[in-house]
Amino acid sequence: MTSQTMLITGAASGIGYGVAKSMGLKGHDIIITDINQQRVDEALSLLAKDGVTATGYPLDVTSSEDLDNLMANLDGVRIDVLINNAGIQHVSRLEDFPMDKWQLILDVLLVGPTRSCQKILPKMRAQGFGRIINIGSIHGLVASPFKSAYVAAKHGLIGFSKVIALETADTDITINTICPAYVKTALVEKQIADQAKQHGMSEADVIDKIMLEPMPKKSFIDIEEIAHTVEFLASKQARNMTGQALVLDGGWTVK
Repeated sequence: MTSQTMLITGAASGIGYGVAKSMGLKGHDIIITDINQQRVDEALSLLAKDGVTATGYPLDVTSSEDLDNLMANLDGVRIDVLINNAGIQHVSRLEDFPMDKWQLILDVLLVGPTRSCQKILPKMRAQGFGRIINIGSIHGLVASPFKSAYVAAKHGLIGFSKVIALETADTDITINTICPAYVKTALVEKQIADQAKQHGMSEADVIDKIMLEPMPKKSFIDIEEIAHTVEFLASKQARNMTGQALVLDGGWTVK
């Protein structure tokens, strides 16, 4: 695969970091962003130890100013692949869900990718090539209790991507959403603790009876599975795959 320049949001940890590492080791030019400079610097240092040279910038995906600053820093830089990965979570019954957190989740998970696409699409159109890859979730297709904001945002992301697929069908730009079931990241570790509290059960029972129970394969999704899916979607051979939700769910949705 020809080397590409990949911009990844929320890449200081979890899925974003894992994808940055995997794609960097395959020879791609990696640009990472995260909420502040400290997190970016720490991630760049870890990537360097893992053998990946990358560049990085602070980016709060809910901030127009931050995005404008990022685009100024990337002026003249070709962006082949945009990976919308930044994410947050809060688990609560709707009656107890703080509305500021509900709004923030939508701003990060849905409005954030919209802002990024709006800014970067002109670059992709000018170069005649682009791949937009959203890191979605199985919760873009199904629901779970106590996750009203997250589920709403991830469902919306798939709908948004379908529209952008139609709007970019006149050029070699695609947009797709990877929808994994649970990946063992720090974000999911926090969800395990939160759900244990909500349900009044042990964390082990949350894993076995809530998270993995719907999955016939009874296994967390590995970040490398996501990275390989990213690699395919970024390729020239995926030029006619657009507006799709690619599901990595251990059989969750086939029942």
